[in-house]
Amino acid sequence: SLFCSYPEEETKWSTEMVISSITVSARNMIVSYSVSPFASARPVLDVDDTLYPLSSGLAPEVANNIQDYMTEKLGIMENKVQELCLSLYKYYGTTLAGLRAIGYKFDYNDFHSFVHGRLPYDTLKPDPVLRNLLQSLPIRKVVFTNADKAHADKVLNRLGLEDCFEQILCFETLNDSTKGNDAVEDEEAAEVFDINEYSAAPNAGISLPKSPVVCKPFEEAFEEVFKIASINPNRTLFFDDSLRNIQTGKRMGLHTVRVGTSNRTEGADYALESIHNIKEALPELWDTAATDKTDGMRYSTEVAIETEVKA
Repeated sequence: SLFCSYPEEETKWSTEMVISSITVSARNMIVSYSVSPFASARPVLDVDDTLYPLSSGLAPEVANNIQDYMTEKLGIMENKVQELCLSLYKYYGTTLAGLRAIGYKFDYNDFHSFVHGRLPYDTLKPDPVLRNLLQSLPIRKVVFTNADKAHADKVLNRLGLEDCFEQILCFETLNDSTKGNDAVEDEEAAEVFDINEYSAAPNAGISLPKSPVVCKPFEEAFEEVFKIASINPNRTLFFDDSLRNIQTGKRMGLHTVRVGTSNRTEGADYALESIHNIKEALPELWDTAATDKTDGMRYSTEVAIETEVKA
């Protein structure tokens, strides 16, 4: 997920400024102050299938490893695993969050080590194009991922982006990695909630248990990240490959960009086939960085006209 955030303390005029230009007429001269919605942006990027394309092949490997963990470590019957994974992802955003919600106890670090530790990271190659794009933005950049930090570090190193970010916000940022074996609130001893029964009759009066894991696509994860990274969502561009994350972001007032498709869907303000297309779609990020040194002031003898960027 990529956010472009605009810290309030860096705004020149007002923290509530939302207009695109202010014009002042004096002695037949127009002074136009352009206020880009991307001014003083702080990009915050997702990792998997955002910094690298889905075609890398890591996603199906992750899915296979999760299913192996469920059968080998949790003793779930192999013929039940695939359906269970789909239900957990649907209701809880990640399989890990869902497994904890329905009553399974396991070490989070062991789960991440099993699922990510066996990935073929050598399929990821250095990406000098993306590196140059990121480094050409003279502003702080942050990573935000549901994955563990070890995985994020490995991906960034493989892509050659390890020194492009100020901070990595990951699973450990939002969750205590030592709490995987703790009982879930209101959990009955040794009983696992039947999520498939719930899926078959979601309106039958059965209450869906809450997960102790904080993760996208739920608002709580976004709110925590906003606090940690001092992000003002109203001055933020949010990039993600996941439609569910995009739609949550839109509901929270974020400007949204879906990565991995050129087709705009509901909730997405922009759509990029590749993260490499950022500069083509949003040149304002670079234009603003270049004009910040002159405080965004332009002089003209003609009336300034407010324009709208459409995608």
